[in-house]
Amino acid sequence: MQLLVFILVYPIIWLISILPYRLFYGFSDFVYFLVYRVFGYRKKVVKENLNLIFPEKPEAEIKCIEKKFYKHMCDMFLEMIKTMNLSKEDIKKRYHIINVDVIQEIEKEKSILVPCSHYANWEWNVSLNLYVKSKGYAVYQKVANKYFDKLVKDLRSKWNTILITTHETVKTVIRNEKNGITSIYGMVSDQSPMVVHAHYWDKFMGITVPIYNGTETLARKLDLAVVFLKVSKVKRGFYQAEFIPITVSGKETEPNEITKKFIALTEEQIRERPEHYLWTHKRWKHRNKVPEAFQSP
Repeated sequence: MQLLVFILVYPIIWLISILPYRLFYGFSDFVYFLVYRVFGYRKKVVKENLNLIFPEKPEAEIKCIEKKFYKHMCDMFLEMIKTMNLSKEDIKKRYHIINVDVIQEIEKEKSILVPCSHYANWEWNVSLNLYVKSKGYAVYQKVANKYFDKLVKDLRSKWNTILITTHETVKTVIRNEKNGITSIYGMVSDQSPMVVHAHYWDKFMGITVPIYNGTETLARKLDLAVVFLKVSKVKRGFYQAEFIPITVSGKETEPNEITKKFIALTEEQIRERPEHYLWTHKRWKHRNKVPEAFQSP
């Protein structure tokens, strides 16, 4: 069944990837109409999230953000498909890194963890590998359908980025450090961990929730550098990336310092242009399960 679904869907995906940009974004507008107007994909979740995080905003403004978000979401996921037929020249033009020298300087000395959030276009972050000398890795979650999983891996490794699962991350980083292999690890770090696996809780957009702190744990244990990747949408189909150093020496940071800085940078990004964040995720679903140790006095 998995193979049959893949065989049926793949030709459609390929055809979408070769569309000229004017038709490509016209098709995205049509997808937006279906997703938002016809099927109402996760509209309840999006509205609840927006009202929870922005209680001060009037209903009309929330509605405006909601519509802009769905248009952007359709663009972004179709842009992932566009990667199938995207050249190096095109990706460099459409995903511009304004200060790649920050990474290039740090990689001369040590490995770097590059956390980012589900903001703007995180799929094209893998093009970073075009600018660095270190071995580039991207952490991803496996897709249930093994054929689509391979497709996702092929797309995200197009520019020689090595894909590793969340379960492979720790052992991969430790092995590379033991062997003296300087590497760069990109990871989307704003997901909501399961409560049973949550070791740290903090306020995210004003709401106390479990926070992944694996990046900090690795950085402090192995003395890695941590650099936040801020991606902004300049205009439709064009993005700008900026590297913001959090620390060049993980072992010299205080407990939770790296995680708190990541949260602050992510929040700042979201408040600038909230429509470019992925509001369909139930990011705050565990807000009523805060352990006593993390509750405010």
